[in-house]
Amino acid sequence: MRKSRETLLRLYHDPRYRFADVEICYVNRGAPGDLSCIGGDLIIRLDPYYIEIESLKGTTPIPYHRLIRVSYQSRVVWEKGGRDESGCGSPYGD
Repeated sequence: MRKSRETLLRLYHDPRYRFADVEICYVNRGAPGDLSCIGGDLIIRLDPYYIEIESLKGTTPIPYHRLIRVSYQSRVVWEKGGRDESGCGSPYGD
């Protein structure tokens, strides 16, 4: 079963992918629909426990358990509780 962090690390380190083409949607209480999405170009760090994003307030840590969906070039490659969590539907072809 591929996890969100494993998916993000693969997209970050694999030279076949441009990390700026990644989009992450996460639970953000207080945002419209309690959901926010950001592009890979705003991700500063992939920590073992959270991603760190650039925001208007500086940097903000987002724990992996709050991630809902990871997309690459508008194609969902990982979704919480979805079949893509197992790696199906990934752009990797494996």
